[in-house]
Amino acid sequence: VRTHPPGHIGRDSLNIARVGRIAARMADLKLSPHATLTKGAPVVVAIIDGFGENKIKDQYNAVHTANTPTVDALRAVGSRFRSVAAHGPAVGLPSSDDMGNSEVGHNALGAGKIYAQGAKLVDINIASGQLFTDPGWAFIKPAFASNTLHFIGLLSDGGVHSRYNQLLAMVSQAAKEGAHKIRLHVLTDGRDVPDGSGAKFLADLEADLAALKELGCDARVASGGGRMKVTMDRYEADWPMVERGWKAHVLGDAPLKASSASEAYAILKQDGTSDQNIGAFVVVDDSGSAVGTIEDDDAVVISNFRSDRVIEISKAFEGGAEFNKFDRVRIPSVKFAGLMQYDGDLKLPTNFLVPPPAICKTSGEYLAANGLRTFACSETQKFGHVTFFWNGNRSGYFNEELETYVEIPSDNCLFNEKPEMKAREITDASIAALKSGRYDLLRVNYANPDMVGHTGDLAASITAC
Repeated sequence: VRTHPPGHIGRDSLNIARVGRIAARMADLKLSPHATLTKGAPVVVAIIDGFGENKIKDQYNAVHTANTPTVDALRAVGSRFRSVAAHGPAVGLPSSDDMGNSEVGHNALGAGKIYAQGAKLVDINIASGQLFTDPGWAFIKPAFASNTLHFIGLLSDGGVHSRYNQLLAMVSQAAKEGAHKIRLHVLTDGRDVPDGSGAKFLADLEADLAALKELGCDARVASGGGRMKVTMDRYEADWPMVERGWKAHVLGDAPLKASSASEAYAILKQDGTSDQNIGAFVVVDDSGSAVGTIEDDDAVVISNFRSDRVIEISKAFEGGAEFNKFDRVRIPSVKFAGLMQYDGDLKLPTNFLVPPPAICKTSGEYLAANGLRTFACSETQKFGHVTFFWNGNRSGYFNEELETYVEIPSDNCLFNEKPEMKAREITDASIAALKSGRYDLLRVNYANPDMVGHTGDLAASITAC
């Protein structure tokens, strides 16, 4: 306990009380000796992201087709290999039809418990009507009458980052509550849903928005692009991607200008580019002016519930003079909110529509509280998964003296062009950490099967596995 000069009795009392609370918390996190894992013998948790079991064993199954001698050796010993569910209710998603993803998987692995995840929490709040009565909705509502309400997010029903029905529910409710002008800035998917499905998503969306005219609401798609080219960068791997989104969504500036989102999509797909990689576009009126720039006093809502790929665009909107990742040119004063709060430690964004899952007592917290040393390593594309998501959506360390986090910078290229990614470098760093004898637990993530698999390139995916 830090001592204070005479006369600071009250402050000392508060400090003693704080120490008491910390002691109680530490007691609550105390680990009992493990039956088979003795202290001093390091444990390695190695995650091969996107590598899974499928009953269909054909030439299109990259995991089945690939040469995987280490996994095969483990599989041959029944006691050393088992399959566990990594989708649906097993990881906190609404139903067994919902495929798993890296975020919820690492939340579950890190916590050792099942928490209701973003998709389910938003579904619950929309169904109950609570989303539309909570403070976040009240915060954006003043813009309905005389300004523009904007939504920025992934146009998809994949359920990994967003859901189409959730977006439509919010847009429709806003129109019913008097929003006279709504603009959508959409990112096409092609990763969590089939490539090419963007055409139908856009056609359906444009039809649904047109129907809102009966409520006196002018609702249109204003800008967009592919999720891997525009806006949705993560872990600060490619800030120019976010800058392209800012220019299109906020400034109405993009290489392609078209009369509708569907027209823009058709043009951008002519050369066979996948949905996730199409360039930025802006929708313009007959005079060539952008139909949906973001202006002072507008409201802006990020419609993704998953955090990793919208943290950077949130920082761009909420960052002050200290923001230096790119020149924003113009910084509109808007009512900015996330569908959820994407980083609880950073309080980012400040305002949100649905509270995020409260994940506590993760394995990392237990280990730090018991003086055990942890090493976590991956390349940029999955670094946040073995740190932020593993630790219950918390930034930073539990105890920096006991934890070492190593990020191997990812290459800025299409992953099927280099399917080996940074596996060798991750392995070398992890072996060095293991040989050092400093760590009780090492957790590593190999991103290859997931990131390469998302490209749809079978030959590269087989190499990645």
